[in-house]
Amino acid sequence: MNETQTLQTGPWSPFRHRAFAFLWIATVVSNIGTWMHDVGAGWLMTELSPSPLVVAMVQAATTLPVFLFAIFAGALADLLDRRKLLIVVNIIMAFLATGLSALVYLELVTPPVLILITFLMGTCAALMAPAWQAIVPGLVAKPRLGAAIALNSMGINVSRAIGPALAGLIIVTVGLFAPFAFNAISFVGILIVLFFWKPEQASHSMPRERVFGAMRAGLRYVFNSPPVIATLIRAVAFFIFASAYWAMLPLIAREVLDGGAQLYGVLLASVGAGAVIGAVILPKIKARLGADKTVAGGTIGTALVMASFAVVQVPAAAVIASFIAGASWIAVLSSLNVSAQTALPDWVRARGLSVFLTLFFGAMSGGSMVWGWVADQYSIEAALIAASIGAIILMFATMRIELNQGADLDLAPSMHWPEPVVRDALEVDRGPVMIRISYRINAEDLDEFRALMAQMRKARKRNGAYHWELYEDSGIDGLYVESWSEGSWVEHLRHHERVTGADRDVQVKVNALHRGDEPPEVQHLIASHE
Repeated sequence: MNETQTLQTGPWSPFRHRAFAFLWIATVVSNIGTWMHDVGAGWLMTELSPSPLVVAMVQAATTLPVFLFAIFAGALADLLDRRKLLIVVNIIMAFLATGLSALVYLELVTPPVLILITFLMGTCAALMAPAWQAIVPGLVAKPRLGAAIALNSMGINVSRAIGPALAGLIIVTVGLFAPFAFNAISFVGILIVLFFWKPEQASHSMPRERVFGAMRAGLRYVFNSPPVIATLIRAVAFFIFASAYWAMLPLIAREVLDGGAQLYGVLLASVGAGAVIGAVILPKIKARLGADKTVAGGTIGTALVMASFAVVQVPAAAVIASFIAGASWIAVLSSLNVSAQTALPDWVRARGLSVFLTLFFGAMSGGSMVWGWVADQYSIEAALIAASIGAIILMFATMRIELNQGADLDLAPSMHWPEPVVRDALEVDRGPVMIRISYRINAEDLDEFRALMAQMRKARKRNGAYHWELYEDSGIDGLYVESWSEGSWVEHLRHHERVTGADRDVQVKVNALHRGDEPPEVQHLIASHE
């Protein structure tokens, strides 16, 4: 590769795109404010209530909205103007942050009020998350997309390193209201950039999907995709135990280490620094170990950190352990995210990732509540030890479920299906539609045919089919009919656009087993309504 090519596709090349550069800077500043809010909320709750369960509810209020609303948000991100969606939600968050800052300054905050506002801000963040992920390909040239994703990850961890330390400092020097005020101000930059950013509007050859139909399509794809399901299982197995670290960290700083807000900020900053360093060295580690061993290493690191907090109660050791926790966290999270990304085609990417986010934050929310209860009933140390043991047990239990199963699949639209032949023009919402394909199969090829049709069943259902069945003709030897239904004619036309190269490869193998001079006969049957 020559120097010019290196410049064009190097790690910093996305900054050559002005919109990406300005949005990246504004997002880092906004994320610093978000981390300052999280530190302030966690520390404020330790002052309002000493109960571990109540403190853990702050973490749950942050993550639970993503579990509840991410799939809905993923559908919105695919259907609405993403720029306008981001502007509206950021304005709402700015008002919420301003209100919370005023309430803290006036000393009017109670535990229910703090949890409610944190929940509302978490809901806004949930509505934005899929849209933020989905706009990145439109900000940079395609060869620079990988570098752009890496820079976004770096930006998140830079803000994680700066925000908590800055929050701890200004809580001590200015007051507990200060991190909330900074968070409110941090939305100004991102709103200015979004107002002036004018992305290209995508053209649609067919009517937009309805929101709930789009949600169903996303869920249907995910639950019929073995690579995505494998990633989700591995994710839940890790996050439900790793949540103990995040939920207990304010109490670790205050109760276990007998520290203050500044120590809490230093611990979170150390996590961020570890994540930044981990992101830098992660490509070399993954190249040597692969995704599965990298996740195993990150899980072991997280478990050891939680156990060390329970046993070695020294602030200096806690800072070092937090650094290891950050590196371990980014190793697992990045590997799982890549595994999910490579398993999803473009048309369902936001919705598929929203399912990943739903289970991620659901595990974090549920885990936070569970470990908060354990700490309340027994002790913080007992919760940390139990979580570390559970993480190791589930790591071994799920190791055979491999990640990156979709990395080698061709998920680009193949567009190999011919346009369906229709007698008259059809209304796009007419339906339901039944599709039947007839195959003639020799007896010696039957086992292979059935195995391939099992793959075809999942492929059809991923792209919109239901009531899929494979029938055998009772009177004609070797005649098999594949049949499935779709909700409407437009849904079937969308199916034509969604068939991937991987689906085509399976179809080619099936057609090779078909005997006869003519290809398999395809019929489109539409419900007749008078």
